[in-house]
Amino acid sequence: MRNPRLFFTAIALLALGLVGNHYLQRPAKPQFAPSLAEAPAAAPAVGTGTGSTRAAEGLPGFLPAEARQTIALIQRGGPYPHRQDGSIFGNREQRLPQRKHGYYREYTVDTPGAGNRGARRIITGGDPPQAWYYTSDHYQSFRSFRIPAQGESP
Repeated sequence: MRNPRLFFTAIALLALGLVGNHYLQRPAKPQFAPSLAEAPAAAPAVGTGTGSTRAAEGLPGFLPAEARQTIALIQRGGPYPHRQDGSIFGNREQRLPQRKHGYYREYTVDTPGAGNRGARRIITGGDPPQAWYYTSDHYQSFRSFRIPAQGESP
């Protein structure tokens, strides 16, 4: 090699170009489904809410406000903001009751300000969902909850 410095500079620029192109070609951040205000009239109203608003809707106070958006999307069958939403949850940690593979599905609960999916999920069991679980710590712990049937009072 006549000029190793030139060779290594060219390699570094090529690598930098490939990495830079990867970031320039990343897909746009997923957008949530249409506003819940467009949901059918029979669906429970969803606002910015507090624990008492969630309780009035029949949802437990431990659910963050963003969980209501996720629940509405699950009930409508999507579209979901993350490609992993609706995928099989394997229950590898065995913190949920043992069921046949494919029984559990996972959905992202948006975390404001997070640059990724965050740690919050809703796990459903059955199709249509019969069991509902929430985790705020990426499957370390779960809290069971129920969704009132349409027209059912809390």
